Amino acid sequence: MAKKMALGIDVGSVTTKLVFIDENDEVLEGLYIRTKGNPIITIKHGMVEAYETLKKNYGEIEIIAVGTTGSGRQLAGVVVGADMVKNEISAHAYAATREVPDVSTIFEIGGQDSKIIFIRNGAIVDFAMNTVCAAGTGSFLDHQAERIGIPIEEFGDYSLRAKNPVRIAGRCTVFAESDMIHKQQMGATSEDIIAGLSESLVRNYLNNLARGKELLPTFVFQGGVSENIGIVKAFERTVGHEVIVPKNNKIMGAWGVAMLAKREIEITGKTTNFKGFKITEVKHDTRVFYCDGCANNCEIYEVIENGETLAYWGDRCGRWSNKITSKVSSHATQAKSNTK
Repeated sequence: MAKKMALGIDVGSVTTKLVFIDENDEVLEGLYIRTKGNPIITIKHGMVEAYETLKKNYGEIEIIAVGTTGSGRQLAGVVVGADMVKNEISAHAYAATREVPDVSTIFEIGGQDSKIIFIRNGAIVDFAMNTVCAAGTGSFLDHQAERIGIPIEEFGDYSLRAKNPVRIAGRCTVFAESDMIHKQQMGATSEDIIAGLSESLVRNYLNNLARGKELLPTFVFQGGVSENIGIVKAFERTVGHEVIVPKNNKIMGAWGVAMLAKREIEITGKTTNFKGFKITEVKHDTRVFYCDGCANNCEIYEVIENGETLAYWGDRCGRWSNKITSKVSSHATQAKSNTK
């Protein structure tokens, strides 16, 4: 008998996460891959890698539900045949409450954006996202690690060894980098500068996102930057409380949307739209153009599969996104062919 699994895909600007879960929502396989500017190829490579591992460990497998989230969720959804396309706030919150049921505040910092989610009695009551300022993101830390010549994996340890952390201006990446260079020229150690940078990132994050809102424990920190123990400790010093880093911290969005998609299929009794692992062999292209139908001049995204348009999105009025091709509508009838 085939092993039943649900698949969650979280496509971000810097990394793409794929998670396969069993019928009890336990993670069977989780991948964390650099997107490298091409989410479609990244998803396909991830699916090939995951399939080989899952096949080896479990034999025949059957995908019963698929969900996508993240900034590239629409693109991922039409490429793989998702049953649910969900925003990352919902996906991250669902996973956090599954892992830490009494969570009240979720800190999430990714490669190029960050978010804070407020949970009360297991439900989202407020959230904020920052997609503009890079000073509080993983890409900024990566850049500074490269500039200083210290592997990003060692940043946290350097921070913990600091004796006199310096204060870094963290309101802007330009000012922060200039301040770091100045502190280096003044003779500050790498440890003290990195510790100061960690404190600066946390200050910038809370100033931009919390904005006076009540920060209540239990605190959960997830996303790629949560791997950095220096940032974790900086958060703990700032909020004056323990900050929990869950075991699936880097893949929480993908895990959350996998569980949500599985629950949706179970409730509705529908068959998954997943196109199967053979989708990795299909040719996909994307195109961006501007609609001149009105003054909005919307930026339209088009996905082309084997030469045929699969989907559009990005318009405000539905002129393009409501165009569903026969190829799209035929996917449901092919859904049962969901194993390689």
